[in-house]
Amino acid sequence: MGKTHTKHDAGTLSDKLKQPPPRKYGVFLLNDDYTTMEFVVEVLTEIFMLPQEQAVAVMLLVHHEGKGLCGAYTRDIAQTKQQQVLRRAESEGHPLQCTVEEV
Repeated sequence: MGKTHTKHDAGTLSDKLKQPPPRKYGVFLLNDDYTTMEFVVEVLTEIFMLPQEQAVAVMLLVHHEGKGLCGAYTRDIAQTKQQQVLRRAESEGHPLQCTVEEV
Protein backbone atom coordinates (compact mmCIF):
# COMPACT_ATOMS: atom_id res chain seq x y z
CA MET A 1 0.00 0.00 0.00
CA GLY A 2 1.14 3.50 -0.73
CA LYS A 3 1.49 6.27 1.79
CA THR A 4 -1.41 8.72 1.81
CA HIS A 5 -0.80 12.35 2.52
CA THR A 6 -3.10 14.32 4.78
CA LYS A 7 -3.46 17.97 5.63
CA HIS A 8 -1.58 17.29 8.84
CA ASP A 9 1.76 16.32 7.29
CA ALA A 10 4.81 17.41 9.27
CA GLY A 11 5.75 19.76 6.43
CA THR A 12 2.55 21.73 6.87
CA LEU A 13 3.33 22.55 10.50
CA SER A 14 6.90 23.59 9.75
CA ASP A 15 5.66 25.75 6.86
CA LYS A 16 3.31 27.55 9.25
CA LEU A 17 6.16 28.14 11.68
CA LYS A 18 8.22 29.72 8.87
CA GLN A 19 5.51 32.22 7.92
CA PRO A 20 6.23 35.78 8.98
CA PRO A 21 3.97 37.25 11.65
CA PRO A 22 0.97 39.23 10.37
CA ARG A 23 1.58 42.85 9.47
CA LYS A 24 0.85 45.44 12.13
CA TYR A 25 -1.22 48.55 11.57
CA GLY A 26 -1.06 51.62 13.76
CA VAL A 27 -4.17 53.47 14.83
CA PHE A 28 -3.50 57.22 15.01
CA LEU A 29 -5.56 60.09 16.39
CA LEU A 30 -5.31 63.42 14.58
CA ASN A 31 -5.38 66.81 16.25
CA ASP A 32 -8.17 69.29 15.69
CA ASP A 33 -9.12 72.60 17.31
CA TYR A 34 -12.44 71.41 18.77
CA THR A 35 -12.19 67.98 20.41
CA THR A 36 -11.47 68.34 24.12
CA MET A 37 -8.38 66.85 25.69
CA GLU A 38 -10.60 65.10 28.23
CA PHE A 39 -12.53 63.34 25.48
CA VAL A 40 -9.31 62.17 23.82
CA VAL A 41 -8.10 60.72 27.13
CA GLU A 42 -11.47 58.95 27.55
CA VAL A 43 -11.14 57.40 24.09
CA LEU A 44 -7.61 56.27 24.82
CA THR A 45 -8.50 54.68 28.15
CA GLU A 46 -11.82 53.13 27.12
CA ILE A 47 -11.23 52.01 23.53
CA PHE A 48 -7.47 51.41 23.58
CA MET A 49 -7.30 50.37 27.24
CA LEU A 50 -4.33 52.62 27.95
CA PRO A 51 -3.52 53.46 31.56
CA GLN A 52 -4.39 57.06 32.51
CA GLU A 53 -0.76 58.27 32.46
CA GLN A 54 -0.07 56.78 29.04
CA ALA A 55 -3.37 58.14 27.69
CA VAL A 56 -2.41 61.65 28.82
CA ALA A 57 1.02 61.27 27.17
CA VAL A 58 -0.55 60.19 23.85
CA MET A 59 -3.11 63.00 24.06
CA LEU A 60 -0.30 65.52 24.53
CA LEU A 61 1.56 64.03 21.58
CA VAL A 62 -1.57 64.44 19.43
CA HIS A 63 -1.96 68.01 20.70
CA HIS A 64 1.65 69.08 20.12
CA GLU A 65 2.68 66.96 17.11
CA GLY A 66 -0.68 66.76 15.31
CA LYS A 67 -0.83 62.97 15.39
CA GLY A 68 -0.35 60.24 17.97
CA LEU A 69 -0.12 56.44 17.91
CA CYS A 70 -2.76 54.76 20.06
CA GLY A 71 -1.69 51.17 19.40
CA ALA A 72 -0.56 48.66 16.76
CA TYR A 73 -2.76 45.73 15.81
CA THR A 74 -3.56 43.34 13.00
CA ARG A 75 -5.48 45.07 10.19
CA ASP A 76 -8.96 43.89 11.22
CA ILE A 77 -8.54 44.92 14.84
CA ALA A 78 -7.04 48.29 13.84
CA GLN A 79 -9.98 49.01 11.55
CA THR A 80 -12.43 48.02 14.27
CA LYS A 81 -10.74 50.39 16.75
CA GLN A 82 -10.86 53.15 14.14
CA GLN A 83 -14.60 52.67 13.63
CA GLN A 84 -15.19 52.65 17.40
CA VAL A 85 -13.36 55.98 17.73
CA LEU A 86 -15.22 57.57 14.81
CA ARG A 87 -18.64 56.41 16.02
CA ARG A 88 -17.94 57.57 19.58
CA ALA A 89 -16.69 60.97 18.42
CA GLU A 90 -19.68 61.48 16.16
CA SER A 91 -22.15 60.46 18.86
CA GLU A 92 -20.59 62.98 21.27
CA GLY A 93 -20.37 65.77 18.69
CA HIS A 94 -16.59 65.81 18.27
CA PRO A 95 -14.81 66.07 14.90
CA LEU A 96 -11.99 63.75 16.08
CA GLN A 97 -10.38 61.86 13.20
CA CYS A 98 -8.59 58.54 13.36
CA THR A 99 -6.42 56.84 10.72
CA VAL A 100 -4.97 53.37 10.24
CA GLU A 101 -1.50 53.01 8.71
CA GLU A 102 0.86 50.09 8.29
CA VAL A 103 3.72 50.37 10.78
